[in-house]
Amino acid sequence: MEPQHIVSIDEIEFHSRKIVNIEAGEGSSSHDQPATTREKRIKTLMDAEAEMKAVQEAKIQKVIFLLRDHKHFVKYFEPRVASLGPIHHGKPKYELGEKYKRILAYKFIQGCCGAYDENNFYEHINCLYEKIKKEIKDLRECFEEKVTTEYDDESLAWILFVDGCAILQYIFWAANDKFKDFHIKIDSAAFAQQDLFLLENQVPYRLLKSLMSSSGKENELRRSIDNFIRNVTYQQTESQEKVNEEREPTHLLDLLRTKLLGPLTQSSIPIGPKPSSRKMCRKKKDQDQDWQLYRNVQELKAAGIQLKCGDSHCLKNISFGRRSGSSYTRYLWLPPITVDDSTGPKFMNLIAYEWCPDFENDCGITSYVSFLDSLINEPGDVKDLKKAHVLRNVLGKDQEVAELFNEIGTDLVPNPETYKDVKIQIQAYCKNNISYILFKLKTWIAEVIRVHFSSPWAIVGLLAASSALVLTAIQTWYTVYSPPGPCDDFCLHRP
Repeated sequence: MEPQHIVSIDEIEFHSRKIVNIEAGEGSSSHDQPATTREKRIKTLMDAEAEMKAVQEAKIQKVIFLLRDHKHFVKYFEPRVASLGPIHHGKPKYELGEKYKRILAYKFIQGCCGAYDENNFYEHINCLYEKIKKEIKDLRECFEEKVTTEYDDESLAWILFVDGCAILQYIFWAANDKFKDFHIKIDSAAFAQQDLFLLENQVPYRLLKSLMSSSGKENELRRSIDNFIRNVTYQQTESQEKVNEEREPTHLLDLLRTKLLGPLTQSSIPIGPKPSSRKMCRKKKDQDQDWQLYRNVQELKAAGIQLKCGDSHCLKNISFGRRSGSSYTRYLWLPPITVDDSTGPKFMNLIAYEWCPDFENDCGITSYVSFLDSLINEPGDVKDLKKAHVLRNVLGKDQEVAELFNEIGTDLVPNPETYKDVKIQIQAYCKNNISYILFKLKTWIAEVIRVHFSSPWAIVGLLAASSALVLTAIQTWYTVYSPPGPCDDFCLHRP
């Protein structure tokens, strides 16, 4: 006799709910379920275009997965002194950086409220923080959703408030050479400067703009940002208002990119006759396919092309041509660049920013680094760039500069339209230049000697292989074309 099953109140309630759900149409049969799943999947495809159109500007996010397996990821992409924003916030190794950020934020607020008074100071902090808190919904939208999910509005607002104040005060001190006055070491300030331009360490520029507008010294702080960027890039840049007439920067890294690329100017365009548009179109069609790699500096020299430092610091202003009055010599104009310890992280983070999926751009920095990498294959190329005053090396040996650009220039996908005319003109000039042809022949002979005559055994092996090849050819010829002999006549007349 089987044991009786006692029906509990929970089971009765469960079955009653199930019946109610089915009667209400919430349940589904095995045939209905796939259709529902399919509808959801179709809806995700229909919503994809709307989501793409809704993106107005690149959101602050982590470095794209294509660069996360870079062998020097930590060196190039992770903060060294202080975390800024929510992505690296709270990591134990940045505790000292948090201390310095609080000091900088305190000094910023103190400078805003004038003469120190405890009650006045407290009220000013409250006023500034409340302003940021009111804008936290819009500020949160500046980040990719998954990097801020663990923070509520109060926590995120406080992080951005402290970091924004600290950034503005740091830039103000850096632009006005005030670090010594507050006993901050130069090396610590230099590492902190690198941290300001990491992709994962960005805060919205609208946060900085909001704090500046409430500081009582907005114009002074804006000038400090201009001077700071100029010092970072070693460039004479346009004022912020002129360069950024079209749009407000997304963050400091975006502002740095805009300053480096800048508007095209006429100052670096060579003087000389320009080919007709019809001729240029024909050259593009015929010669663009021939272009496989850019020419390094040594090959340009062999073709009689001289390097010249352009008047413009804009990285897009690279041009090729001749000066008026010169019939033979060709010049490659390049913008001046200073290479130091910050060059690698700076360019790598700018490249990572250009590779963000939601950032539509012309890959200007990627294309420039790729072009410069093609010019630099060895220390001799760096030496020639220094002689032409195109490159200033404060990194160390010329070998280190060559290795740096060979490293950061690996696996880049430049914009094919950037510097296209320059590449086509160089290709056409080298193709018809006897000096360059002789140089390539000399290079080829040197390569053959290096590979095949590097040791006595290599020479013996090459001679043996050559002899065997010659003897085989003679034997084959003799077999096919040998004259008839007595045996052949005997065979032909045999009955």
